[in-house]
Amino acid sequence: MQAPRSRLAIDRAVAELRAGRAVALLGEGGPLLVAAAEQLAPEMLASMREAGETLLVLTRRRAAVLRIQPSFGEDVVVPLPADADAPLVRSLADPTQDLSNPLRGPFPRLKAPQPAALRAAVPLLRLARLLPAATVAKARAVADDVLSVDAADILALKEGRAGLAKVVEAPVPLADCENTRIVVFRPEDGGEDHLAIVVGEPPRDQPVLTRLHSACLTGDLLGSLKCDCGDQLRGAIAAIAKAGGGVLLYLAQEGRGIGIVNKLRAYALQDQGFDTVDANFRLGFESDERDFAPAAAMLRALGYDRLRLMTNNPDKVAGLAAEGLAVVERVPHAFPPNPHNLRYLETKAKKSGHLL
Repeated sequence: MQAPRSRLAIDRAVAELRAGRAVALLGEGGPLLVAAAEQLAPEMLASMREAGETLLVLTRRRAAVLRIQPSFGEDVVVPLPADADAPLVRSLADPTQDLSNPLRGPFPRLKAPQPAALRAAVPLLRLARLLPAATVAKARAVADDVLSVDAADILALKEGRAGLAKVVEAPVPLADCENTRIVVFRPEDGGEDHLAIVVGEPPRDQPVLTRLHSACLTGDLLGSLKCDCGDQLRGAIAAIAKAGGGVLLYLAQEGRGIGIVNKLRAYALQDQGFDTVDANFRLGFESDERDFAPAAAMLRALGYDRLRLMTNNPDKVAGLAAEGLAVVERVPHAFPPNPHNLRYLETKAKKSGHLL
């Protein structure tokens, strides 16, 4: 099915931002030139200043780290001082950068409610898997070579939920269970594919043993010792096989929904002494940015609405219940720590409420 023109424009805007170029947001309060603060080049900053007043839009989490008081709405808008150069702007967005000069404050912020064009800037960067910090200029006009997108379309996409379509199903024998098939689901908005790993032939008239596993390249593939993801993945498949069957959903929500690059930024901050939750906050994210709606849609498409959920995370139980699925039992799923992930697991228990 061909994507709507609005979605095509958003996808192209995402590509432009990831390439370090600016896009224009149209609508109430627009047109606005928007660029990713994390990769702002001096030439881009100069060009935006020529267009008009230049602003920095941050999430409330990132603003709190910088000791900027919250204002209206989800994001905090800061007028950029005339002496703020590109390295300073990048450092305001990305705490992992090597600062050539210290942060300078205090930073004033706009206190009035913001128009739609401004409110769409950070959601667009989230779609691009970039840090949620936008450099914005109130443009007088938009150049022909700058791609434009309607702010209302971005905000509608943020509020809406993409459907899922089953793409393909195939048998894939695994080491712990040869009777396994993988079903691929693709979001209708063109997002990343999710996998359902169906072990055996679990009956649909009984609660199905289920594990929700967020993709973790470092742990699942490389065997990283900083987390317990690899142990959880392989242990879940083995446990489901031993139980006679079940479903493991392998969800494209790396780093609890912030993506591989931002997860590694969080790792860099952890190396400086911050725990996993505080590292996310310093990057401008919540402690967990995952969405349980795709998991619920996949399970329903497979014919299951009653679960025995393998998890230590009460939020997963609550999240699936909020989507209308019945979690009839929480099945503990924990593994011994190692010296590299002990603090990570302690933070899960103390700050995120995991039952370890």
